[in-house]
Amino acid sequence: MLAVLMNYLRACWRPSSDCRYVHAGSDAVGRQEGLLWYKDLGQHVNGEFSMAVVQANNLLEDQSQIESGPLSSLDSGPYGTFVGVYDGHGGPETSRYITDHLFQHLKRFASEQHSVSPEVIRKAYQATEEGFLSLVAKQWPVKPQIAAVGSCCLVGIICSGTLYVANVGDSRVVMGRLVKATGEVLAVQLSAEHNASIESVRQELRALHPEDSQIVVLKHNVWRVKGLIQVSRSIGDTYLKKAEYNREPLYAKFRLREPFKKPILSSEPSISVHPLQPLDQFLIFASDGLWEHLSNQQAVDIVNSSPRSGLEILTIILVLFKQGSAKRLIKTALQAAAKKREMRYSDLKKIDRGVRRHFHDDITVVVVFLDSNLVSRANSSKVPVLSLRGGGITLPHNSLAPCAAPADLTGP
Repeated sequence: MLAVLMNYLRACWRPSSDCRYVHAGSDAVGRQEGLLWYKDLGQHVNGEFSMAVVQANNLLEDQSQIESGPLSSLDSGPYGTFVGVYDGHGGPETSRYITDHLFQHLKRFASEQHSVSPEVIRKAYQATEEGFLSLVAKQWPVKPQIAAVGSCCLVGIICSGTLYVANVGDSRVVMGRLVKATGEVLAVQLSAEHNASIESVRQELRALHPEDSQIVVLKHNVWRVKGLIQVSRSIGDTYLKKAEYNREPLYAKFRLREPFKKPILSSEPSISVHPLQPLDQFLIFASDGLWEHLSNQQAVDIVNSSPRSGLEILTIILVLFKQGSAKRLIKTALQAAAKKREMRYSDLKKIDRGVRRHFHDDITVVVVFLDSNLVSRANSSKVPVLSLRGGGITLPHNSLAPCAAPADLTGP
């Protein structure tokens, strides 16, 4: 009986098998469970992934995507996996715009350079920022509040055995790395964050604006740039980058008393490059809504929640445990949020969007598992192609998790 079970599991979970894709068919674009959207397990060029999003705001401000296959328009490559987590604030417009444009800009610049590099990534961020600023200029006469909408932007790209991480804002990517001597999987944070709560960020802002004693302000026990916003780098937030948009008819709460001569916020990403090693097990990309409730190591422990062994049966069990990793992380964070408010998790789940924001933020999690065999050879045009957004498909207008950009937000 055990042999029959083993053969069935082995057949269904072999990456190239038909059974695997039959199994995944009903979950092809993810599933909805109240305010929670999730995709338990999918295949990318370099291994497998799990993805989940929970909505708290009336309109979902978090956006995310995973793109796997060609990273340029050239047949010669490069090939790999692109992960983006975009934590919007002030509205969903900027995060939706990034989802529609950043990866396309990356492909364009990668085609020109025939490779992925920090320069290509930086150019893609710059083009996305410039495109959104152009959109703000166009919409300012009829929709001036778009000048106060922005987004954090965390990107990870796996290409030719190398991980590139780029970030503006306070989303985070953490790696689970196996320690061979002990069998432990330790958390390694790979992204730099730009939040005024961090002393080094406040020092950077003061150095950039020595003439402004109020560049960072402690307001209601929270450090904020100009007393308005926690992040020091973002896409959008035009009202703190171009003085001509910091005036009426922008709402008074966003307007500064004194005009500024240079941008207060930056869209320049922090970029790091990490050659991947066989002991690198998985990556957790998440908006700050997750990290408010879980430490890096707690998150890694939740993903690494199954035993490791050379025995085939436990290896297959490990694959099965990968299912729903992102959803487990979000549910653990929500349980922590409920506990902080001295309420039951079951009661928290009954609270509708909008009101739910008083208890937790929108939370997006993408867990990317790394298969060292695939990481080292994912450079062929025969690799499977994947394109998925958090929310999966364009949902109906009254959906709990809107993810498609409205027509008036398309731009260059």
